[in-house]
Amino acid sequence: MGDSLKFDSNTIGARHGPGPPDPASFLPISAQSLALKRESKFNGVMEKQLNELRSLAAHARNRRTETGIPRVAMVQGAVPEHELAAVYEPMINLILQGSKSMSVGGQTLHYDPATYFVMSVDLPAAGIVRSSESGSPYLAVSLTLDPSLLAGLLSDLPNTAGVRRRETGFSVAAVTVELLDACVRILRLMRHPADIPALAPAYEREILYRVLQGPMGWMLHDIATPDTALARMSRVIQRIRQDYARPLRMEELAEEVAMSVSAFHRHFKAVTALSPLQYQKQIRLLQARTWLIAAGYSVTTAAHEVGYESPTQFSREYAREFGLPPSKDVIRIHERLRIKDCTLNTKPSQKATAT
Repeated sequence: MGDSLKFDSNTIGARHGPGPPDPASFLPISAQSLALKRESKFNGVMEKQLNELRSLAAHARNRRTETGIPRVAMVQGAVPEHELAAVYEPMINLILQGSKSMSVGGQTLHYDPATYFVMSVDLPAAGIVRSSESGSPYLAVSLTLDPSLLAGLLSDLPNTAGVRRRETGFSVAAVTVELLDACVRILRLMRHPADIPALAPAYEREILYRVLQGPMGWMLHDIATPDTALARMSRVIQRIRQDYARPLRMEELAEEVAMSVSAFHRHFKAVTALSPLQYQKQIRLLQARTWLIAAGYSVTTAAHEVGYESPTQFSREYAREFGLPPSKDVIRIHERLRIKDCTLNTKPSQKATAT
């Protein structure tokens, strides 16, 4: 009764009095084993959360599918290749099933249901989606970022900037139970649309809060804080996107963000993984590709509309970016879409015959 309790630093267990412990008195548990058990418990909770999210998002299509919840969208299946090469808006992207690779400039990031992706500025990127190892289709949900909402949230919080690892506009971090929990609750609103106006803003704030508390919190903090380099680069990016057909004037852009030309160029490339000229070129080529595919523009018309004086130069840069000259690329994409449409259209009749 009067013996003191002592704890070994590497085990969880009590032993009485001085001297070596009696092996029969308790079963030592190593700190590593405890960590593994805790991780296993969290993995079980996360898998349950992911399964519910998969069920909630099961009716998503292979293109951006609106949920009825502001700024929340989902996608499922084999997304057409040309739609994965696009200008991506600032967002938080959570993979529920399968995996995805995102290439921006010369950098490629890979993520899956164990991680989430944050893009804080508008960036031209190319994505590749993959099914899960079991063959289940790619499935993801995203929240488009609204800097004004972030600014309002930051005003109610202590400093959540976190540690800035590098000045970049995109990155991947490990998902948490708390973040998944907030995502589950916001997606549940799809089953109760009448609750969306009252509850969605609170759940969205929680998602943003969870990301702010994580390793990429500084990124969300900076895009909502006007004087940061990231916020200033975001303003320049918006201007380039709006005036992509006009020649870039580096001195003018640098002056707009109160930087020297060399500092502006350095910050811009750190955020986007592209130089300003490379960024503009990719915006031009992606817009031209959209017009060629969806609107039936001729190569010459598309080239001139996006700011190229020489259709030959346009075709050369287009082929370097997308692997084929414009006319052949359009034929390839239309053919793939036609095959896919035919496959989809045959499925109902096959099912009707079978039943």
